[in-house]
Amino acid sequence: MKYYIEPSKEIPVKGSVEVLVVGGGPSGFGAALSSGRMGRKTMIVESYGAIGGVATTGIMSHWTGHQEGGIFEELREKARDCESEEVINPEKLKIVMLKMLQEAGVIIKLYTNFSDVIMEEDTLRGIITESKSGREAIYCDMLIDSTGDGDVAAKAGVPFEKGRQDGGMQPMTIMFKVAGVDMDRAMFFWGFEDTMKLPEGDLQTVGRKELPSPAGHILLYPSSLPGVVTANMTNVINVDGTNTEDLIKAEIQCREQISEIIKFLRRHIPGYEGCYLIDSANMIGVRETRRFEAHYQLNERDISEACVFDDWVVSKSRFFFDLHNVEGAGLDADGEYKTFTQDKPFTIPLRCFVPKRIRGLLLNGRNISGTHKAHSSYRVMPIVMNMGNAMGVVAAMSVNQGKHPLEIDIDTIHSELSKQNITL
Repeated sequence: MKYYIEPSKEIPVKGSVEVLVVGGGPSGFGAALSSGRMGRKTMIVESYGAIGGVATTGIMSHWTGHQEGGIFEELREKARDCESEEVINPEKLKIVMLKMLQEAGVIIKLYTNFSDVIMEEDTLRGIITESKSGREAIYCDMLIDSTGDGDVAAKAGVPFEKGRQDGGMQPMTIMFKVAGVDMDRAMFFWGFEDTMKLPEGDLQTVGRKELPSPAGHILLYPSSLPGVVTANMTNVINVDGTNTEDLIKAEIQCREQISEIIKFLRRHIPGYEGCYLIDSANMIGVRETRRFEAHYQLNERDISEACVFDDWVVSKSRFFFDLHNVEGAGLDADGEYKTFTQDKPFTIPLRCFVPKRIRGLLLNGRNISGTHKAHSSYRVMPIVMNMGNAMGVVAAMSVNQGKHPLEIDIDTIHSELSKQNITL
């Protein structure tokens, strides 16, 4: 490989904040909002032109997973746009999220890409960004990596793993919406095992035969708009969300599948005979990439047994093992949908968010320390939003007290979380 040696140059310092949140998806939104509300000078950096990530730019259909309390519950009510509290209106959500951050005094930097870290030995002091304004440096006292892929933590040298033991990761998807649906006759399919009988056979089985592989499952959800349904049916496997070439490959393959999927819907499902494409996500949905080493790794037993940790910072979370098939369409062999029977919520300890080797950094969202299977349960938007809620609190207290996150009295953290409607 050939290399270009970049000349050294001075990079202007754009600013210095107490808490810097990189990534404006649900987890980053929760982190920036809670830190800002606690009076810390907070900035959020996001590469797209909207806050919300998959929930907005990715036009996600609904709040998947069960989460009570905190910022998630507050946002869900403020952005609610129809009878169902679970259905998402991405356009309303974009407005509401920006307004909440502004009211909390958060500095919002959109259209800004993270480029590199600024380190002093084992302590993270800030980042370098790239944007239309060029390269800029931003310093901070505490950084919360909410990039999903853990781009900051990886640059800082925190050890990580990807996917299952052989490196296989869950598929990528582009969400899209169809209009022209007869809602009086339309059926919806919320999970891989939801189906209906057709003259040709079971719907999901017919989908495996007729849809372009590795697509092949039928997932259809109501939207907040009349006659409009959101589809979660494009599917690409054997791709890595931290590799640009793989992202391009996945983007192209998913978009090539959409027209064939719509033909399938028209042909087979009542109410969809006249449906047509009206919208598709501006970002591909990446379910799984890096999971980082921290002081504790959450595992599937912790979730299936509804474990309560002494140092919990996320509580009242509940979801099945939503493990999309690493090798094709549908639910993975290790996934659990209708077979998941635990009704009690699980908790997540602070130790999962704190890297062992790097100071000044907190993990947040799907990049926290957990196993491949556990990750499939905690990665969903409501849960990661309250992860961010907690990390905003921890970062703010760490800055205020001048302590490492694990040195903060956990009862003090619990007391503050309780004020924000987060309790056991």
